[in-house]
Amino acid sequence: MTEITKDFSGQTVICTFEMTPATASELMASLEAAYAECISKQPGFLGAGLHMNDAQTRIATYSKWEKRGDYQAMLRSPEMITRNRHIATLCRSFEPVMYEVQADF
Repeated sequence: MTEITKDFSGQTVICTFEMTPATASELMASLEAAYAECISKQPGFLGAGLHMNDAQTRIATYSKWEKRGDYQAMLRSPEMITRNRHIATLCRSFEPVMYEVQADF
């Protein structure tokens, strides 16, 4: 289980995806496969969660990395470049944003 704590010194990434209900299941399956087969095996990966809204129009992923460069290296890997090209065909947009935890409750 990935914990959210203020004292975490690594990199937190939240990525949001906008899609239609028609592609929601396939997009989630593609993301689950990417995490299971590739992302979770990358150096520096600490954990992640995938979330879908009730309307099946948005997915949010939350991942934790030891450092920013680990996440960036994963994105540049040939396998993830190929997977992200396919993922992009299943959604209107996706946006990864790097964050630092400021507070936890």
